[in-house]
Formats: sequence, structure tokens, C-alpha cells
Amino acid sequence: MKKKRKRKMGLPAAIMICVIILLAAVLCVVLYAQGHKNQTSGKKTEDTGSNNADNEQTDAGSDVDADLQVPEETENGEQTGGASSTADSELNAKIEEKIAQMTLEEKVAQLFIITPDALTGVDGVTAAGDTTKQALQQYPVGGLIYFEQNLDRTEQVKTMLENVQTYSVERIGLPAILVVDEEGGTVRRISGKGEFGIEAVPDMADIGASGDTDQAYETGKTIGTYLGELGFNLDFAPVADVLDAPDNAIWARRSFGMDSALDGQMVAAQVRGMQDAGVLATLKHFPGHGSARTDSHDGMAVVDKSKEELASSDWIPFQSGIEAGAGVVMVGHISVPAVIGDDTPSSLSYRMVTEILRNELGYTGVVVTDALNMGAVTQRYTSEAAAVKAVMAGVDMILMPADFSKAYYGILDAVNRESISEERINESLRRILRVKMA
Repeated sequence: MKKKRKRKMGLPAAIMICVIILLAAVLCVVLYAQGHKNQTSGKKTEDTGSNNADNEQTDAGSDVDADLQVPEETENGEQTGGASSTADSELNAKIEEKIAQMTLEEKVAQLFIITPDALTGVDGVTAAGDTTKQALQQYPVGGLIYFEQNLDRTEQVKTMLENVQTYSVERIGLPAILVVDEEGGTVRRISGKGEFGIEAVPDMADIGASGDTDQAYETGKTIGTYLGELGFNLDFAPVADVLDAPDNAIWARRSFGMDSALDGQMVAAQVRGMQDAGVLATLKHFPGHGSARTDSHDGMAVVDKSKEELASSDWIPFQSGIEAGAGVVMVGHISVPAVIGDDTPSSLSYRMVTEILRNELGYTGVVVTDALNMGAVTQRYTSEAAAVKAVMAGVDMILMPADFSKAYYGILDAVNRESISEERINESLRRILRVKMA
């Protein structure tokens, strides 16, 4: 009997078996990997859930902080991010809308701060009635400045200023800037006057001599508080001029002193105090009047300093005040030939106002001239010429021209002749309206 021979497996069958074994192995690996992934995935989901909870708490905290923080600023001073940025964009849109609604005549009128006497043609105005209302209908000026002859007692001032604001809003939809010179000491219209019952504010020289910036802050806050209660919204103070010598009769009592660094601290503190009380502060008299020996009320005041000398001393308090957020800078009628190149008053100089104050010191707020009825201006320029030069220099608001009507029509004529563009007027209006509409 023959033995049965075992049949050898063919090559195709062997390959098939190898393929099946390989597939089985791959399947095992896949199943194992999937199971491990599910375990780690469950763990990761729990971590992610924990992280989400942390993120929610962090985000909630950030929202609260965003309400409390001042938005960061770009190099050009524009705010970025957060609710404040949105509010700023909305304000800009409202400003542009308002400018688009205004006539050229209204725009130009907004560039002026004059006395109620100049507005109405009445000497010693102490009330705001029909005459004031009619005058504002014709000339809706940006602001009015009041002196002692206009200020009798508390209720009289409150009523007068309330009426002016009512008329201004009715006429042009904007409040008026209502100004007073209330430095303290030798220059004060309210404090120490018996009719108002407010204790006299001392000279800034006394506060500077104390070396106490808290005292400067409280002085600013005190002044801002009583001015705000009366209805004023801008004070032409503090003096940021650095005294060059104790015997300088013009500035000896009005300046904080001879130490520019200390002066800067005092100026910044007073700005914060005043503006914390709701009244805008003004840094005056850029580029620094402290070394001039002539009062610009009487004639040309000259400062014989180089740009480097001014930057290392006179400009320090202005820079400090700007950094503290001062709402306005007043440019004086000071001739600085070594910087400007000739004897043009700084208030009318493009070099001083635009190139230095704005571009180099970085000031983006409202710039106002010192009073244009001073001898330093009137002895050399007509009212219309001075007003036009101020606007061309980069000034936003023109204070007390010798002849308001001539100055007003002088600017209108310059725009109509295209010596000044309407867009240049709009640039100043944007800064003015930002103060008024904020």
C-alpha cells in the first residue's frame, strides 16, 4: 500500500495567509492605539474644560480691568483697543458730522475767545440777556473770557454764565468755553473778593517755595472746584514760566520758582488737581516768559536763549504739564530770534507753534494765543493780519483781538482767497470740538 503524499501548499495560498496575518496584526495595533487615544482624549477633555474655566475667569477679570484702564496709545497719541477706543471713534464721527453741518462763518467764529463786552459792544457786561443772545446769533464765538468788571457776586455770575450756555447751545448746538484768569495771588478775579466769600488763593511763588506738590494739587483742585460751581469750564492757569532771577518783577510772584524740575512737578500737580475738579487747565506762556524783561502788554518781549537752553530749562514745566494732560497751551507774544530766525512773536510763528510745540513736544490739544490786544502785537500788526498769521502758525483759538470784527472777517477773507484752506480751519475745529463734545 502506498503512502499518501502530503500536498504542498501552493504559493498563492501562502501569500494569502501572510496577508491575513498581517491585516490581523495591523488591526490589533489600530485597536490598541484607538483605545489609548480614547483614554488620553478623555483626560485631555477634562484638562481643556479646566483650562476653559480658567480662561473664562481670566477673560472676566480682563473685562473688569478694561473698564478701569486708560487705553494704550500709539506713537501719534491715538487710543487703541477696548471700549474707550470705540467711544473715541464714535466721538470722532460726531465731530466730523458736526463740522459738515457748519457754515464757514460758524467755523471761523468758533476760533475766537473774546470778552462779553467785545461781543455785545457794551462796557462792563454783568448779565446775559437779549443783547448777548442776539450777538451770539450773529457771531457764535467759541468762548468768552470774563474780567473783574464782569464779576460782581456768586448768583449774578452763575445766572450770566448759565444764560450764555443756553444761548450758545440754541444757536450752534455747542457749549461755549467760559474762561477766567484765576492764577491765585496777584492774578485772581474771584478768590479773596468779598462778594464771593472764597478765601484768597496765595501766589504760586509761595506754593513753589514750599516744595510740596500735594499743596499744588490741592490748590488746583480748590480753584477748579469754585470756578466750576460758578459755571466756568476753563482757567488760564497755571503759569509754567520758569523764573530766571528773583528780582524779575513781572514773574517773581506768579511763577513757581527758579528750579525748572520742581516747577514741572508743581505745574503737573496743579493741572491734575484743577482738571480732577472738572475745569480745564492752561499752560502759559509758551515758550517761556520767565527771562523776558519786558511785559508783552507794553511791547515786544525778547528772550535771548538758544533752543538748547530753552529745552533744558524753560520747556520742562510745559512738557510736564502736557504729560499731565493739560487741556490748553497758551503761546505768548515772545520773540526768540535764535530759535525762530527773526523777531516774530511766538504766538504768530509756525516754527514755534507747529514745528516745536506740536511736532517736537508732541502737544495735540488746543493752542490759544495770549491776548492779541497786547502792545507786542498791536504795535506791529493789524487785527486781521495778526489773526491770519496766528491761524497760519497753527494756533486753534484767538484770544481778544484788538478789533474782533476785523480779525473775524480777516480770516474769512483769507479762506475765501485761499490763503488759508478750509481744511486748516477744520483741523482746529476738531481739537476745539473734542474739548466741547467729549
